[in-house]
Amino acid sequence: MHMTAKIFRSGVPAMLLAVLCFSLMSAAQTSPINATIDASKTGAPISKNLYGQFLEHGGNIVNEGVWAEMLEDRKFFNPVTSKAPEQPANPGGWRRPPLRRWSPVGGDEVLTMDTKDPYTGDHTPLVKLSASEAHGVQQTGLAVRKGKAYTGRIVLAGTAGAVVKVTLSWGSEAADRQTITLRGLGSAFRKFPISFKAQGDSDDAQLEISGTGSGSFRIGAVSLMPADNIEGFRAEVIAALKQLRSGVYRFPGGNFVSSYEWRNGVGEMDKRPPIYDPVWHAVQSNDVGTDEFLALCRLLGVDAYITVNAGFGDAWSAKELVEYTNGAVTTPMGKWRAANGHPQPYHVKLWGIGNEPWGDYQMGSMSTEQYELKHNMFAKAMRSVDPSITLIAGGAMPDVMTGANQSKRIGGKFVPDYLSTADWSGHMLAHCLDNIDMLSEHYYSSSDMHTDLKLEKKVNIGPQPLIEWERAPATQVRVKYEHYQEYLKRIPALKAKPVPIAIDEWAYMGGGPNSYKVIPAYAWAFHEMFRHSDLFQLGAFTFATAMMSETRTEATLNPTGLLFKMYRDHFGTIPVNVSGDSPQPRPLYPAGGDQPAVNPGSDTYPLDVSAALSEDRKTLTIAVLNPSDSKQRMKLAVMGAKPGDSGSLWQMAPSSLDAVVAVGKKPEVVVEEHRLGALPDTIDVAPFSVNIYSYPVE
Repeated sequence: MHMTAKIFRSGVPAMLLAVLCFSLMSAAQTSPINATIDASKTGAPISKNLYGQFLEHGGNIVNEGVWAEMLEDRKFFNPVTSKAPEQPANPGGWRRPPLRRWSPVGGDEVLTMDTKDPYTGDHTPLVKLSASEAHGVQQTGLAVRKGKAYTGRIVLAGTAGAVVKVTLSWGSEAADRQTITLRGLGSAFRKFPISFKAQGDSDDAQLEISGTGSGSFRIGAVSLMPADNIEGFRAEVIAALKQLRSGVYRFPGGNFVSSYEWRNGVGEMDKRPPIYDPVWHAVQSNDVGTDEFLALCRLLGVDAYITVNAGFGDAWSAKELVEYTNGAVTTPMGKWRAANGHPQPYHVKLWGIGNEPWGDYQMGSMSTEQYELKHNMFAKAMRSVDPSITLIAGGAMPDVMTGANQSKRIGGKFVPDYLSTADWSGHMLAHCLDNIDMLSEHYYSSSDMHTDLKLEKKVNIGPQPLIEWERAPATQVRVKYEHYQEYLKRIPALKAKPVPIAIDEWAYMGGGPNSYKVIPAYAWAFHEMFRHSDLFQLGAFTFATAMMSETRTEATLNPTGLLFKMYRDHFGTIPVNVSGDSPQPRPLYPAGGDQPAVNPGSDTYPLDVSAALSEDRKTLTIAVLNPSDSKQRMKLAVMGAKPGDSGSLWQMAPSSLDAVVAVGKKPEVVVEEHRLGALPDTIDVAPFSVNIYSYPVE
C-alpha cells in the first residue's frame, strides 16, 4: 500500500500505473508457477564468448587494474616540479584517484627537463649534482606490504663519478627504508636493476632517486613492480580473473582506440613514448600494448579480440597490425614481431573495425556514407593479410541511435527509419554485408532514465519496482533481437548470410561497486542471450576489472565475478525450450527505439527460467532467477529427458540486495553448493536469488 500510494502521488499515467500495480501484485502471488522444460527442443550452442570481458586503456583501468607497475608517469611525461599539476578533466564523471607524481629533491632549481636528447618522449629529467647535498626526484603514495619483495630497473646517464642512490621507504624511521647505491654512470644511458624487500606495511611508501657528486645525471625511465608479478601483470589479479574462463577479451578500446597509435605500444618497453590520451584525458605509458595483451590472453586461457583504430587511424595501419600479430616471420611486420621476442604468429581471429563510429563524440567521426566506404577499405586491407579473420563491424541499432540522440543529429528523426543513414547497423548491413562477419552492439542500462518517444528525450522516471529495475539489461538484449528481425525482413541477403551480434560492451549503470543488487539483472541478461543463442554469440563486459573487488595489493572476485563464474562453470551449452503458465507483463512503454514490443523473460513471471544441456547432452541444467523481493514457488516438469536420482544446486542468495564482497572483509555474497536428491516437483525460490540446478539425464 505504501508503494502504491507513492505511485498515485507521483502522477504516473493510468496505463503505467496499472502495469506497475499488476507487477507488484504478481510478485507477491502465492499460487505456484508451472514451468515445463522440454529437452527435446534445442537451440544453437551457447558460445563461451558470451562470458567475455572488455579492457580499455581508460585512465588507470589497465595500467593499475591489471598491470603490476607501481609508479605513475614512470617515463616522465610531465615536467618534474614542486608545483602540483592540475588534475585532468574527468569526462563522463570518470572516477579517478588523485594522480601520484614526481617532485624534486633539493628544490626546483636543481632539476630541468632535457629536450635535446631525451631517452623517450619529449623530455628527460636532468638533475644538477652537489657534493654536499642529495638532489633528485621522489614519488610518494606507493603501496607496499611487509615481507614482500619488489623489483625493477632504472635507466640512467650522467657524469663519471656521480653516485646515485635509489631508496624505498615505508615509514619515517631510519630502519624503515632500504637503499641501493649505483655507480659507473656514463654519457650513454644504461639500465640498472633494482630490488627491495619491505619490512612494513604502507599505502604511502616513497621511492627516491637522488645523487651526489659533480656534474649531473639524467633519468630515462624507472620501473618498480612486486617481484611476484606474472610477465608484468599483478599475480593476485591473474589468479582472480583466471577463475572466470571468460572465453574472450576485447582490447584496447573503446573510445580510446580511436586516437591510439598501436606502433607506440610495441618494442622495447622503456623506449615506448608516453602519450597524452585525448579521450580519457590521461597519460598512457604504452607499457601494455599488443604483445602484452596477447600474453594476458595466454595467461588467462582466452581468445583475443583486437579493435583497430578506424577513427583517426587508416586502413594501412590496420593492415600492418594484422600482419604484426598474424604474419609470418618473413613479412615486414612479422619480422618486427620476432625482433621484439615473439617469432611465432599469434593467429588472432577476432578483429573489430573501429569503436562506436556512429557517435559524434568519437575521434575521427564522419557521415554514415563516408564510414561505409572506410569500413570496406579496412576490411579489404586487413583480409589481404589474413583472409581467415573474423571482421566485427561497429554498429548501433535504433535503440542506441535513439538513446544516444544520434538519430536526430543524422536524419532529423528521434527514432530512425530502418536502413536509413541514421540506423547505423541497418545501413552497414545493407551496404557492407560482404565485409561483416559479426556486428558490434553496445548498451549501458540505467536504473532511472527512460527514453521518452513522445517528448523525444531521456527523462528521469525515479525509483522503479524491483522486478522492473532488474529487468533493464535483459530489455536491451530483447530490443536488439527485435530490431534484427526487422533487418531480416528488409535485407534478403542477410537471410543467406546471417550476421551474429557481439555485445562487446555492456553493463548496468547502477547498484554500486561490488554490490549484489545488479546480479539478478545480469543473470536475466544472460538468459535473454541464451534464448537467442543463434544471434548473440559474443559478449565483452565493461570491464574485466569490474569482476573484482580490489585494492592496490589484493584482489578477489566480487558478486559480478562470482555470477559469471557460476554460469560458466555450471550452466549448459545447448539451450532447451522452457514454457510456463505465467507470461511476463507487457512492456511499460510503447515499442520503438530502445523499447521492445515484448518484455524479456520466460512465461514463468515473476521468475525467469533458462535451461540447457551440457555439450555431451548428459547433464541438464536449469537456471531459476527470482528478481522479486518475495519467495516464489514453482512446479517443475521435465520432458524429453529423465533426470537422475541425485543432482546439485548452485545458489547465490544473500540476505540483502546490498550485500557486497570487499577485500579484507568476510564476503556477504557466496556461491553455495547443495547436494540434492531427485529433482523436486515443486521448488521454493528465495527472494532475489540466482539458482542453477544440475542433473545427469538418460
